Amino acid sequence: MEVLGRLLGLLALLFVGAGLRFSGVLDEARTQRLNALAYYVALPALIFVSTYDQAVGELLTADLFVGLLSVLFATAAIAWLLHRRQERRGRQSVAIIQSYHSNLGYLGLPLVAATFDDHVTAIASVVLGVVSLTQVPLTIVVLTAINEAEASIREELRRLARNPVLATLVLGLTVGSLGLSVPGPLTAGLDVLGALALPIALLCVGASLQIDLPNVDVGATGAVVATKIAVMPALAWATFSVLSVGAATFTAVIVMLGMPTAVSTYVFANELGGDEEFASLNVFLTTLASVGTLLVLIRAVG
Repeated sequence: MEVLGRLLGLLALLFVGAGLRFSGVLDEARTQRLNALAYYVALPALIFVSTYDQAVGELLTADLFVGLLSVLFATAAIAWLLHRRQERRGRQSVAIIQSYHSNLGYLGLPLVAATFDDHVTAIASVVLGVVSLTQVPLTIVVLTAINEAEASIREELRRLARNPVLATLVLGLTVGSLGLSVPGPLTAGLDVLGALALPIALLCVGASLQIDLPNVDVGATGAVVATKIAVMPALAWATFSVLSVGAATFTAVIVMLGMPTAVSTYVFANELGGDEEFASLNVFLTTLASVGTLLVLIRAVG
């Protein structure tokens, strides 16, 4: 019941964010400031307090690395097979990337931190780092190749390297691996900031959702939703069941890869020739449907 209540609270915050946008309370400028608070303050704080006392060798193993990449590329391949006959390139490219590109930062890590212990959260932080460093370049390549859009891969990678979330992950793991001490008051303050990551992120996601129901492509959208929140975690379950990973790693991976499509895919689609209305709808529906699937996943691994 506790997990169900938490996920229903997640859904409620999403709708609150959407309601605040429709009412004009969260206009574009305020939503950007709220996003900045989550992106530059709350999420980095959560990642640091989750990793500063953990050695990187205890968290990032060869099995974890290989398993994550296997699931990611296998899901992308399945998505390509499902959507290869889509005539509209903008829609085809978006359908493929939204089938594997997970919302790990804004929803995944904060939800894991709110549900599981510190060790699982630390591993989830590593999952965020490994998958983000892979799925972002892959998404850019897919969009530019299919839509014949112009994009500087080097500039996008440079932007990824300046990502405060990933930078904080590296810092936290460095501190933990070197065994450096961190003052208690500092970690206590960061812990409070980290606790704000999930509610702030959910409001931001809700405020970013846009729906245009008359233009729904039921077949394409249904395939995206099914692949992202059902097929991808199922592949993760099958893959990591045969790998030599502990219970904490298994839990972190399954829940993180069961996350809905990232809101950033809408931004990438808008910049690189994708169908942005289709992208926005898929973000909303995968997020909505994931409330039910995440309940199942969390109970299954919990």
